[in-house]
Amino acid sequence: MVEMTGNASAGEMVEKDTGKEHNHGVSFGEAFRVWLRIAALSFGGPAGQIAVMHRIIVDEKRWIGEHRFLHALNYCMLLPGPEAQQLAIYIGWLMHRTVGGLVAGILFVLPGFLSILGLSYIYAAFGNAAIVAGLFFGLKAAVLAVVVQAVIRIGSRALKNRVMVSIAAAAFIAIFFLHVPFPLIVLAAGIIGFFGGRAGIAAFRTGGGHKAGSGAVLSDADSVLGEDIPAHARPNLAWALRMSSVLLALWLVPVAGLYAFVGPDSVFAEIGLFFSKMAVVTFGGAYAVLAYVAQEAVQHFGWLKPGEMLDGLGMAETTPGPLIMVVQFVGFMGAYRDPGSLDPMLAATLAAMLTTWVTFVPCFLWIFLGAPFIEKLRGNIALAGAMSAITAAVVGVILNLAIWFALHTLFAEVATVQLGGLRLDIPVLQSAVPAAMALSAAAAIAIFRFKASVIATLLACAAAGMLWTLAVN
Repeated sequence: MVEMTGNASAGEMVEKDTGKEHNHGVSFGEAFRVWLRIAALSFGGPAGQIAVMHRIIVDEKRWIGEHRFLHALNYCMLLPGPEAQQLAIYIGWLMHRTVGGLVAGILFVLPGFLSILGLSYIYAAFGNAAIVAGLFFGLKAAVLAVVVQAVIRIGSRALKNRVMVSIAAAAFIAIFFLHVPFPLIVLAAGIIGFFGGRAGIAAFRTGGGHKAGSGAVLSDADSVLGEDIPAHARPNLAWALRMSSVLLALWLVPVAGLYAFVGPDSVFAEIGLFFSKMAVVTFGGAYAVLAYVAQEAVQHFGWLKPGEMLDGLGMAETTPGPLIMVVQFVGFMGAYRDPGSLDPMLAATLAAMLTTWVTFVPCFLWIFLGAPFIEKLRGNIALAGAMSAITAAVVGVILNLAIWFALHTLFAEVATVQLGGLRLDIPVLQSAVPAAMALSAAAAIAIFRFKASVIATLLACAAAGMLWTLAVN
């Protein structure tokens, strides 16, 4: 395997091949099996994925302590991209250096990529068949309840005072009524929170994060890794610059190559650039950015129809891996419908790979570039304030997403009304879909009243959707 050895006095880190175990005694082979197990169990969105990681890494394997786990998580939440996957990269890097981070991050994505790719093939080939159409009809209705649950869950954690409620309300107004781009909303909230935190305003000290677990707390000193900072985890600017240069090239050179060889109007160039931009603004998880992705993919690029975004989210909800994997489906369908001179399925497969590449390669960049310097940020109140404000803004954005999903799930037609500077989407009441309303209501009752799992609810609604479609056709 690949190991990095560090000279504490010179701070140099050199990668070399070695078959030895690390000082903590956890072999790379054992770590590979653990990360594969975590990847296979990574259902239920970031909260569920982080809970699984905590149960296995902290409670069961005792690799790192509670404090170190939460410290890593809090800083991963400051970064764009899926925090659960970045947390896996971070812990893998702590335990087995660069190769450990690469393996943990790749395995976290791979099962979801393969699952969604297979479902995308079925969707593209048989999407109009009654049974497949019914399956996704049921999934869309259930996903609406899941998104509403996300609004409530994140809102209950983030909106602890009037300032945070005001930021959430302002974010909702900005994106729903004024159609302000999501990146600008995140930037504005982050600036407000940064200066509010630095000024010592109490409202910006609410913090963020997921509840890792309950029960006895494992101290860092009692963990396998211990409480000291490993030699390879100490800041080294030269190594960080070399690593970031390699990852930047892996990320951006393919995008630049597409622009040069196939032209800026090619669907592949558009996908590469658009999802590269998404990779730097996906603060707050998949739900926060999906409204922006849906708006651009449906209205600007024409890659998807409105209801198809819900189909993709249903795929991502029922497969392992980060929910942001839904963008793979978006890229797949975009190239399938505009394959150029290629076979549509081949073009769609290449686009799915490209979308996944430009979405997740930056995650490795953020961790490998920043992780060695992360300990210096411990207790930084300005950054904590920025995170609090961004999380509050995300609540307003997800509320917008829930309304957007509801309009396009429960009604067959939606009209756009212009009122001065405001643009509103109004449902055509005569186009209401009673079956979708009934399934969404059933999903909401299952999730909120009976505390049914998301996976069970989605599968049940998918089955009901298939039965309903077969019955009426």
